[in-house]
Amino acid sequence: MTQRFDYMQVAPAGLKGFGSVHGYVAQSGLSPALIELVYLRVSQINNCAYCLGSHTRELLKHGEEIEKLALLQAWAEAGDLFDERERAALAWAETVTRVAQTGVPDGDYQAARDAFNERELTDLTIAISLMNAYNRMAISFRKTPQAGA
Repeated sequence: MTQRFDYMQVAPAGLKGFGSVHGYVAQSGLSPALIELVYLRVSQINNCAYCLGSHTRELLKHGEEIEKLALLQAWAEAGDLFDERERAALAWAETVTRVAQTGVPDGDYQAARDAFNERELTDLTIAISLMNAYNRMAISFRKTPQAGA
């Protein structure tokens, strides 16, 4: 796969807007590891190779265990490996990312509200939305993974 063109060079102001949202999410009060887990799960769902590599490296820097990363795709069957908030965040990330299929049902919303207050859930949804946008840019223009970057 070859990158189609460097969209970051073509529209730097647009990507700067994404960067501002990224900065907002980083200072939101949600734990950095939780945010990265959500970013990685969204990227798994969307099959974004560039983002999979990037967020796996970030989680390793945060000290996450390899087993947790390896089982992220099957988090619902991973027993106690993921705590309650992580499980709620991952479930929310899945239903929001698959909005065209799920319609984000009331039960999914209530489960997320049981784990997060309104501000946290809003910030989490911003993070999920941002990662979906980043995935769509990287996939559309074939941004290639950077090994060891």
